[in-house]
Parts: sequence; C-alpha cells; structure tokens
Amino acid sequence: MTGHPRTLLVAAGVVIALLLGGCASSGPPARLHYGLLDAPEGKRIMWPPEPEIPRYQFAGQLTGEENFVRDRDPSRMRNFLAWVVGLFEEERPNVLQRPQAVVGDEAGRIYVTDVSRAAVFVFDEPAGELKIWEYAMGLRPFVAPVGVALAGDGGVWVADAELGVVAHLDRDGNTLAPLGGGTLKRPTGLARDAASGELYVADTYAHDVKVFAPDGRLLRTLGRRGEAPGEFNFPTHLALARGRLYVTDTLNNRVQVFPLAGGEPQIIGQRGLYYGNLVRPKGVAIDSEDNVYIVESYYDNLLIFNEAGQFLMPIGGVGHGTGNFYLPSGVWVDSFDRVFVADTFNGRVTLFHYLGGAKADGQ
Repeated sequence: MTGHPRTLLVAAGVVIALLLGGCASSGPPARLHYGLLDAPEGKRIMWPPEPEIPRYQFAGQLTGEENFVRDRDPSRMRNFLAWVVGLFEEERPNVLQRPQAVVGDEAGRIYVTDVSRAAVFVFDEPAGELKIWEYAMGLRPFVAPVGVALAGDGGVWVADAELGVVAHLDRDGNTLAPLGGGTLKRPTGLARDAASGELYVADTYAHDVKVFAPDGRLLRTLGRRGEAPGEFNFPTHLALARGRLYVTDTLNNRVQVFPLAGGEPQIIGQRGLYYGNLVRPKGVAIDSEDNVYIVESYYDNLLIFNEAGQFLMPIGGVGHGTGNFYLPSGVWVDSFDRVFVADTFNGRVTLFHYLGGAKADGQ
C-alpha cells in the first residue's frame, strides 16, 4: 500500500477513531462521580474545623465530562487507541466555564446554566452522560442563560438575561414556547411553585418580581424600585420553600422573605464589612431545617443563617482551593441536604453535605 504520509495518517486516525467508538459503546455505562467521596476518613474536609462540631462536609464538585467515569475498562486496547488518536487531533472535553445557577430533578439530572458557554449543562446521571443544550427558542441559541427552574412537564425553564425571555425546554432539550417576551427587561432568577404551577421571575432591570401562569400569562407583579420593605433594588435570585418566597435584593444588600399567603416580608442581612453582612448577595436556598444559604459574591463566601435570620457561619473565602470561591453566583439544596454552589469564575459547582445541627447553633 502506497500513498502520501499525511493521507495515510488521516486514514489511520479515522479507523482508530471508529475502533474507539466501538470500544466505548460496548463498555459499562458511565456513572456520575462528584470527586473525593471516597476519600479516607482523615482527609475529609469539614466546616467548622475541629475542635468545633462539624456541620458541613466537602462532597465533591461538578466540572464537566470528567465527572462521568467507568468502573472498569472493557479493553486495554482502548487506552492505547486513545493515545494514538491524540497524536492526530487534540480532544477537548466539555467543561463548565462560568456557571450561574443549578437545580436538579427527582430523576437524578442536574442542570447548570453557563453564561460563558451560553448553554445549559445537563449532568444526566441515569443516562451516564453530559448533555449540553444550546438553543433557547427554535434555532435561536442562548445568549446569557442565568436562572433555571424545573418545569412541570419534566423539562426546565431558563431565564436568558440578554434575550429578555424565559425559555422552556422539554426533558430532551427541545425548545417549547417561551414566556415573558416583550414584558421582561432582564430576567435572572427563577423559582416555580410546584403546587400552583406559577413561575416567579426576578426582573432585575425592572426592580420587581413577575409571576406568570404556566401558559405564559402575566398574573401579577411584586414590588417596585426602592429601599422600603417589599421594594427592590436590582433583585437577582429567587427560591421557594414551604410557602415562602426568598428574593435576593442585591443592591439593597439583603434577602427579603415573602409569605405567599400575604403579610409583611422578613428581612435577612444588612450592609456591612463583617462576616454575616451582605455586600453583593446573589444565590439563595433553604435546607430541610429551614437554614438559609446566601451567596455573598463580593467576598466569595457562602453565608448560613437560621430561619429567624440569625447568622450562623460562613464557608469559603477567595481562592481556587477546596472550599474557596471566586465570584460565586447561584446555590441550590437538594432533598438530601447537599448544598450546590455555582463557583462561577472557578468554573465548577462545589458540593457540601449538611450534617445537621447548624440550626441549633443560633438558638
């Protein structure tokens, strides 16, 4: 067999790539691994550190395709072939760039918006793969996806701050009819009431929270610009828990908690320079004991308050190491009291496991 050396190399690369694909498809399904879950007892990272009683444990991180691993390799040849193919073309894995918000469903899928990648990353544990959804409406791609909330049909709602709409994607990532077009100025945070189906949208530039019906009708608007209770100054993130709406009132340096049944809002946090004060609060979430988690993005901390609004403890500090943050954004707590923090400029979602008892510290 004769031919130009480059032609032969390309042909060989194609053949080897096909072999690699065959090896991959015949192997066991990949599993979602968060990293450091199997660390020895002595290497577990806790907050607060000893001699105090630990309340939180580092539980890993999500960064991209590398979170999906196989327990065993079906063929030793696969590693060799991967190395050979690497001689022809550098394979770049899909990784988070600037994650903004995170939420998960009961099936075990975790959705992360990435404003730099302009997409939604789907860490699909049942399927054993990472999926990337890039389109907001038909063939129109996302520009600045920020907030994300579960939809009642098994899909998700995604707020795109630049497009000025809340996109609707089904469980397979197909685009459905969006809502808020022509009404929203700059949608960011989202929260959906599973009981009523109503979707709450933080409209940052309008300084209010708009409430939409599942069919897209605007039902009502909460708040206006100002500093009084019930008023907002650039609200950004939302959370719903046990009949209460939590609104991060970012430039008023506080979180406001509104009873859905009506009544005056509770105020958590205030402007200041000490731990527990808020300068640029972003994400907000609530655990099973009604502890409130607030991302303080300016000082790169996750601040934890009890239900009464008393400050309990911080986690974080600026940096790239385990438990550090660099301009974090969103936060979400799952049904197992795992706390997911979108560590935006570190390009990762960091997980902490709440061990219980933090609420008692503030009593």
